Amino acid sequence: MRNVFEKIQELEEIPGYSKHQQLVQGFINSIDEKILVRGDQLPSVNAMIKETGFARETIVKGYKELIERGIIESKNRMGYYISNTDTGQPVKIALLLYAFDSVQQTFYKAFRDALGPQIHIDVFFHHQNVELFETIINNITGKYGMYVVTPMPHPRTAEILKKLPINKFLMIDRFEAIDGDCSYVIQEFEESSYRVFVELLDTIRQFDEMVFFSRPNSDLPIEITKAFKRFVKDYKINYRINKEYLPGSVEKGKVYFMCNDMQTWILLKDCKEKGIKLGTEIGILSQDDDPVKEIICDGITTYSADFELMAQKAANFVLNHEKTQEVIPTVLKRRNSL
Repeated sequence: MRNVFEKIQELEEIPGYSKHQQLVQGFINSIDEKILVRGDQLPSVNAMIKETGFARETIVKGYKELIERGIIESKNRMGYYISNTDTGQPVKIALLLYAFDSVQQTFYKAFRDALGPQIHIDVFFHHQNVELFETIINNITGKYGMYVVTPMPHPRTAEILKKLPINKFLMIDRFEAIDGDCSYVIQEFEESSYRVFVELLDTIRQFDEMVFFSRPNSDLPIEITKAFKRFVKDYKINYRINKEYLPGSVEKGKVYFMCNDMQTWILLKDCKEKGIKLGTEIGILSQDDDPVKEIICDGITTYSADFELMAQKAANFVLNHEKTQEVIPTVLKRRNSL
């Protein structure tokens, strides 16, 4: 029964949780994780008081709620027993993303559609802010049936994520090493980016210079920058790395590698105003694909993971409760811009 008390104690630090809620949710979590099974006897009220320090009325109220929900039953003079392991909770998912850009929107829609209307999703955003990331994790821990999280690269990330139950946690999009063998559905950045650059080598060589925009402390994975630097060194490509694209600064003879959609739209606007032809006078490679990039300017060349597939894999984890560790392939889509 020690594990049951631990499940109740795990909920102590959740803001807004009363002792009554801790008690009820602690037992429910124990049932969901098969620590308690049908027929198991629960501790007596006196034993619960001794172990938890909760008031007698809190214990009695908690047991009464579990009885009313059909989860436990009271046998005269014999105590309380688990009578039903179907806790009857509507499945609630905490989905923590870094921002709501077009890629995350694609993921969310596919994830929502794959799960169906019976599953409730609460969406949170950490915006690459570690304090906000920690606050959100603290606030959601213990309150959801599953946790689907895009982590952020930070020395504190692993410690923060330890608060989530590993069997109910799915890491998506980006991988950060943590303690324990967690489930994940992610993309790989460094080797896949390098492979794409090499695949485009002959076309890139037709231009004078490759210009990459990488803002310090942005949400751009550092692995992409590493791949770019390795590529230009290995193949002796003239290059520049700028913090951001400045409006009006487009130059003919350049290949622009864009990882920020807003800056991409500004670049395309400049090309239109100056009559610069994509694919011949300049080249554009954009990281992450979406339907707009297939249509605009007769098509922007992109490389991207399939976020709809990622969402479907994530939904399978939620629905089937089966451990998964998958890397979604990265695909180059060549279009008019390069």
